[in-house]
Amino acid sequence: MHLQLKNIGQIKDADIRFGDLTVFVGPQATGKSITLQFLKLLLDMGQVQEEMTRYGLDWSGQLPDFFDIYFGEGMRSIWREGQSQVVWREKAVGLPSLIERIPRRKVESLFYIPAQRVLTLRDGWPRPFTDYKPGDPFSVREFSEKVRVFVEQELSASESLFPQDRRLKTEFRGLLEQHVFGKFGLRIDKVHSQKRLVLGNGDQPLPYMVWSAGQREFVPLLLGLYWLMPSAGPTRRGKIQWIVLEELEMGLHARAIEVLLLMVFELVTRGYRLCLSTHSPQVLEAIWALRHLRRNQASPQALLRVFEAPETQQMRILAETVMTKKVKVYHFNPANGETKDISELDVDDEEAGEDGWGGLSEFSGRVNTAVAMAVANSRRTRGV
Repeated sequence: MHLQLKNIGQIKDADIRFGDLTVFVGPQATGKSITLQFLKLLLDMGQVQEEMTRYGLDWSGQLPDFFDIYFGEGMRSIWREGQSQVVWREKAVGLPSLIERIPRRKVESLFYIPAQRVLTLRDGWPRPFTDYKPGDPFSVREFSEKVRVFVEQELSASESLFPQDRRLKTEFRGLLEQHVFGKFGLRIDKVHSQKRLVLGNGDQPLPYMVWSAGQREFVPLLLGLYWLMPSAGPTRRGKIQWIVLEELEMGLHARAIEVLLLMVFELVTRGYRLCLSTHSPQVLEAIWALRHLRRNQASPQALLRVFEAPETQQMRILAETVMTKKVKVYHFNPANGETKDISELDVDDEEAGEDGWGGLSEFSGRVNTAVAMAVANSRRTRGV
């Protein structure tokens, strides 16, 4: 799958060929999210437009108005008439003419988990699509609505939402208990007939506003993962083939990020094509390890040891499967507005972008250099 965006917002030329797992890195405001939202739009144009229409959003066939609804208020200026171009699967897309009409509805194929997922919960309960302002990004509103419907229709108020025997591998539940939830469980509670999600390990519930920042960030993501991993039957949700997950590291401790990366690998082994955007060097360290372990024909247990994960039969199968998948990494360069394929993650590459892993490893490199120079200077001064 090939996507190319030219002269759109801060993007001069984003040229992306997707793998089974595709990772976007680069500073803020370099076009990562715009690219991922274009991917959603190109795969699910009919579904997106029908959802907008169903909730009373009207763009009158005008591309600038559509962009203000889809990307968020103020985003109409990212498209420059006569200069902006979208190429999808090697064919130019006439986006302005496509927006003028509503295509026949298509089954949704991409599930989008936005960076602003913490906004999904208000007072501990998922917000409906219509609870947001018209200028809020479509990806946030749609994710929130999906989580709300899922919680209300598929999860029982009488059962624990976490831990839950029917959802997630036993190994994942154990790791999440240890590194995200501690001794607390997640369940549905009622206050004056109003349902809410609470944490607790006894009769005294902990409401949303006293959760840790990481727990507030993670719970909407967990519900999204539940939606993507049916408890019985097929391994995937409906016709969903693609997943976008923005900034999976939001609010999480390093060990919790490791657990989440293992769950990302689980999604890939289920056959989803997954796209990540990240500002975490830990994500690229994991991808670097995956690449080199595969290149050196290491055992699946070697990958599990990277994450200190249980070396059970199910986890070995997961590690063995993910080591066969194609992984791509792209750096969004703020200096020239272009993307660079840095999938090799070569630490000795002198070209800007790859040697610093898109800037994510530069700080640790500067720390090592500064400390090494200080130690050398100190030894010279002391005549050692």
